[in-house]
Amino acid sequence: MKFTTALFTRMAYWSKKYSNLPDRYIDRVTEQVYWRTPRGKPQYLPRTIKRDKLYFSIHRPWTQGFQLDNKPRKNKQFIHVEPIKDWSFFRGDRVEVLVGVDKGKQGLVRDIIQERNWIIVEGLNTKLVCMGKTKTFPGIYSRQEQPLLVPSQVQLVDPFDLKGTQIEWRYTSEGDYVRVSCRTGKIIPIPESVKETVDYKSPELYKEQAKDTLADDVKEVTFEVKLKTFEMDIMDKMGIKEDRVPKKYFWY
Repeated sequence: MKFTTALFTRMAYWSKKYSNLPDRYIDRVTEQVYWRTPRGKPQYLPRTIKRDKLYFSIHRPWTQGFQLDNKPRKNKQFIHVEPIKDWSFFRGDRVEVLVGVDKGKQGLVRDIIQERNWIIVEGLNTKLVCMGKTKTFPGIYSRQEQPLLVPSQVQLVDPFDLKGTQIEWRYTSEGDYVRVSCRTGKIIPIPESVKETVDYKSPELYKEQAKDTLADDVKEVTFEVKLKTFEMDIMDKMGIKEDRVPKKYFWY
């Protein structure tokens, strides 16, 4: 994996998509502002002091673990990750593990952490974690999946022969951008679970609720963009004709 100075300072696209939370909420809980110019103080220049580098791990920004990882003055080793141009691993994909004790095993992608080029495979690459240990209680031990680095530690499985393969993104004759197996040349379709959220399994199965904006209302055009100023638009609506002749002016 190549490392450069490109660093994610906020959640990436697919991580946001699978969270099923509003972008403005995610940006608000991710951003750590230490000081901002008070409102209603025109004598101050607008200034904002905030944390420039954020440490992303398996903890999501709206969890307590993320806040603990990014506490002020907490020394963390920031990993500079090169963003992948064409992200090729989606939730529900069958992948093969290339490293560790589970090398050669296959499983389904359960979660994506695109900020670190990580995926979590269901039931594989686990670590024994102790929770609730005290002086009088030995704690509860459980297995938790650990992230795998894309693409050096994991690869997609070709559905044609159920073997791991490298893939390429290509255009079909119909113009669709698809994943193609480099070994067999077969198309690896994106799983339907990509569309799944906490509200529905598929957008077609979702039933509109009382507070939802109806689909018929979205089709109605309520604003039309015009290359006019506010004054020109008002004059056209009121039928006012501009008959004033501007004075000549010179620009030096």
